[in-house]
Amino acid sequence: MATGILVNIQEEVTCPICLELLTEPLSLDCGHSFCQACITANSKKFVIGQGASCCPVCRVSCQPENLRPNRHLANIAKRLREIGLSPEEGQNRDLCVRHGEKLLLFCKEDGKFICWLCERSQEHRGHHAFLVEEVAQEYQETLQAAMERLMKEQQEAEKFKAQIREERTSWKNQIEYEIQSVQNAFKTLRGTLDSEEQEEVQKLKKEEGEALHYLAEAENELVQQSQLVRDLISDLERRLQGSTMEMLQDVINVIGRCESWTLKKPKIVSKKPKSAFRFPDLSGLLQGFKELTEVQSYWVDIMLDLENSLSNVVISADQRQVKARCCSMMKTACTFSTLDVFGCQNFSSGKYYWEVDVSWKITWFLGVCRKANNYFGENSSGFVFSPNVNCRRPLFSYASPVNPYSPSKIGTGPNIKHSLRPDIPDVDRYRPQNGYWVVGLWNKSEYIAFEDASTSHPKILTLFMAVPPCRVGVFLDYEAGTVSFFNVTNHGSLIYRFSKCQFSQTAFPYFNPGNCPTPMTLCQPNS
Repeated sequence: MATGILVNIQEEVTCPICLELLTEPLSLDCGHSFCQACITANSKKFVIGQGASCCPVCRVSCQPENLRPNRHLANIAKRLREIGLSPEEGQNRDLCVRHGEKLLLFCKEDGKFICWLCERSQEHRGHHAFLVEEVAQEYQETLQAAMERLMKEQQEAEKFKAQIREERTSWKNQIEYEIQSVQNAFKTLRGTLDSEEQEEVQKLKKEEGEALHYLAEAENELVQQSQLVRDLISDLERRLQGSTMEMLQDVINVIGRCESWTLKKPKIVSKKPKSAFRFPDLSGLLQGFKELTEVQSYWVDIMLDLENSLSNVVISADQRQVKARCCSMMKTACTFSTLDVFGCQNFSSGKYYWEVDVSWKITWFLGVCRKANNYFGENSSGFVFSPNVNCRRPLFSYASPVNPYSPSKIGTGPNIKHSLRPDIPDVDRYRPQNGYWVVGLWNKSEYIAFEDASTSHPKILTLFMAVPPCRVGVFLDYEAGTVSFFNVTNHGSLIYRFSKCQFSQTAFPYFNPGNCPTPMTLCQPNS
């Protein structure tokens, strides 16, 4: 009976033109109603045009301007649409397709609605069939429990998504911090280490990309799982809010989907990057070692000059060691000029390298010298010197004597400060203008170099040593006009370099053991 009423109502709200439920219905003077799109002049199914026209149903004359909306019919059509089923479909669903009887029973084994004749048929013999009203409550509770479980799973999925977002933020912050650490560290190294810096940054960025890609995939998977559980929940809500027939329709399959669904928890990656930067001691290790390796290819076997040595020094029989004879006297008793020692070899062209062991010494000086200045008192002005530390770092301004181990910035070369030092005996001769290019250790801890000054004394450059040298390498490039000193103990880092020296005479290796009992030792090539 209810089905017949629905059929009658549907007929009343069906458009005679499109035979669908009325959409924005308009009524004519005769009382018939049509969809607005069907009856107006803008429709392809044009019926009412300009001037007098007639109703498509009763052919009664009507005027287009008299069309009026029918909200009552519109509301009825809307309600029928919300039902979602046509009366014929509802009627068919209430009756058994095989026997035409009402579907009053529900078979638990098959999960289907059946009639009383189906229950007695061979197909359902032995099955448990119950009245629909009896099983509705049972399945409603089952579906409700499944929905509650899935909602908890959805909440857990949201927690995992939040954790992934936190992981992404943590990764970005950590990578940014590590990159900043890499960049700050490499700023203190030599310019040639820029490629190393970029390599470390690229490693971190690559790992960041891989980690974020993995996290994005994990999040996408959670999004898909969340969408699936939302669909299941939506289906359950629709069933629970609908009629009994809607709830039980295909309920076995729905329950099976709900029970088989389990949230796949994402694997969270470690917060600590595998390539986390660890600052190594790279200062001078790369460029210094490379440069040292290159200059060591010019290593020559230097021997000390026995014939022209002074009485205040003692040279070993193998001509490789020298120490001061007057080491027990006061410092002022033996000036530097009385402790000079030269190499047997002399150079007027080419490139040469040698190393000197200065371990345990408290004072020493070594480098290159024009020997004639010492023996004949020449004061040639043929040498032009323009100091430039490491060919990179400008010299500092004048200052009073300083502690060489005071805090200072580590740059691409040694930290240097100027001072005038009359406390060093016979120091005024140690200037490039007089033909000396030397560095040395003074008073146990002060590493110094000399340059020209307008006064009678040379400028004293105090050099900062990150690692005190036990072994010093000297490299003479005659044509380039440079004399370079390397701290072999500290991976060949550059101690100091005299540049733009125009040698006009023969150059000799120069050694001064200072007032110290420990000898200076010339090292054999590649030892």
